[in-house]
Amino acid sequence: MAAETVTIPKVEEVTFNGSLSGTLDQALAKLSKAPFYSAKIVSGKLVAARVESRNINKKPYLFYMIELSSNSVSVAYSIPPDTSERMRRALVIKDLVSVLSILSGIFSIDETHFYQYVDSVIDDLLGGLSENYSSLFNKYDAQLSEYRELKRLNLELGAANRNLTVQSTQLDEENKRLKEDLAALQKYSDQALMAMISDWIQVHNSTIDVGDFAKTYNIVEPRIEQILDKMVSQGYLELKE
Repeated sequence: MAAETVTIPKVEEVTFNGSLSGTLDQALAKLSKAPFYSAKIVSGKLVAARVESRNINKKPYLFYMIELSSNSVSVAYSIPPDTSERMRRALVIKDLVSVLSILSGIFSIDETHFYQYVDSVIDDLLGGLSENYSSLFNKYDAQLSEYRELKRLNLELGAANRNLTVQSTQLDEENKRLKEDLAALQKYSDQALMAMISDWIQVHNSTIDVGDFAKTYNIVEPRIEQILDKMVSQGYLELKE
């Protein structure tokens, strides 16, 4: 089995002049409050390191290290082969600005040189973009508008779907009721119902209560009234005044 190759990242370093108005111990005390850095004083310098990842041998792979002395500050950082050098420099300089803000009042950097360097890093980063910012922003804005429109349509479709679900449930209930009514109508033939009504009238002193008859035989009242009308029209029954 072939041994796995360990990739060695490129390392760059940049130094800026400055002046330490406080002490390294004061700087260490402030920087130690930041959870992302491992800081200590070594040979008259404050060394703050941040290891973002390690290789298979557990050695730092993606990292940067800041050294602060009485008259300068330097930052050394790694750039892996699969990483954009422009973007890596911009990220490191951003973190250096963060450290300098923490050390405000203790260390002052040479602003002229530092700002020139920051300007060059930003210019290099922007120059590496395939499209200018305005074009990218316009595309983003168009996609954001499209996303919002799709989100609005999704909400409307969701509401419509819920309404259709309610309507479907109502239709199912109505269909069930109609089937029950149809089953009740088809339960007895006309001749059978006529015979049943005749028997009822004989037993109940020549009268019929449609409601009682319907409940007794589980038949809908319109069906009974229909048969009564038929029996009257055919002369089987006579209406009493």
